[in-house]
Amino acid sequence: MNAAQRIEFFRRLQADNPHPTTELAYGSTFQLLIAVILSAQATDKGVNLATRQLFIDAPDAATMAALEVTGLVPYIKTIGLYPTKAKNVIATCKILRDQYAGEVPDDRAALEALPGVGRKTANVVLNTAFGQPTMAVDTHIFRVSNRTGLAPGKTPLAVEQKLLKNVPTEFLQDAHHWLILLGRYICKARKPECARCPVVDLCRAPEAKATRKKITALQ
Repeated sequence: MNAAQRIEFFRRLQADNPHPTTELAYGSTFQLLIAVILSAQATDKGVNLATRQLFIDAPDAATMAALEVTGLVPYIKTIGLYPTKAKNVIATCKILRDQYAGEVPDDRAALEALPGVGRKTANVVLNTAFGQPTMAVDTHIFRVSNRTGLAPGKTPLAVEQKLLKNVPTEFLQDAHHWLILLGRYICKARKPECARCPVVDLCRAPEAKATRKKITALQ
């Protein structure tokens, strides 16, 4: 896509959803961090079901750390990879409690030093909680960026760097949420629903081109 097409791409996504945000349920920056850690290879819906009671019973780092792994597991055992996630969450809670007075740091290096927190998780927290224009490239964003031609790349990091360069500045803060939602509900992995995509005429994917031909033929 050229610069004008990228502006139009995000202008339409913004028009459809002016104030996008994560679909994870949380009541604090700490809870957002825990929810994102738990969301790896899991659905937001599944995480929300598991954390609903957890965040009531253990709303902060100190309370959750006190659960220890054995106490945390019953809350999250419906989530994939829960044994490893439980260990990481408890270890992270103890670090936040002991080193940061229970607060989540707004620094990338400090976040990525926490157990279970990688670059993608750090980017989500920095963007959603602290308003930093980061780009958390998950499977949805990776797929959408490559399929549409918005920011093609062979690795998540390559796509992230290209998005940070290509996304118009005025859309950068919310771009990661728009792209996730587009990938989750329309630009699906197996059967993209191009007929209801707001940016189908800007997309480079074969499926989009086929849809445009069908639309033209019906006119």
